[in-house]
Amino acid sequence: MNTNERQLAISLLESIREDVTYARLNNGSRILDVADLRQYIYEQIGRIRTNAYFEGALYGNSDGKGQAIKSNGHNGKAYL
Repeated sequence: MNTNERQLAISLLESIREDVTYARLNNGSRILDVADLRQYIYEQIGRIRTNAYFEGALYGNSDGKGQAIKSNGHNGKAYL
C-alpha cells in the first residue's frame, strides 16, 4: 500500500468513525453492535444506489453516471 492509498484509507476510516458516532438506523435505533453496523452500511449503500438511479433518470442516462456528452453535428463540437 503506497502513501496515497494509506492516506485515503485513513481519511475514509476517520469519516466512517465520525458518521457512526451519531448514526441511526432507518428504524431510529442507534448502532450498538456489529449487526447494527452491517445494517447501517447496507442502508447507506441502498441510498447511494437509489440516488445514482434517480440522477441517471433525471439526466437521461440509464447507467446513473451523470450527463453524457452528445455531439450536435456542427463542426465536431460537443455539448452537455
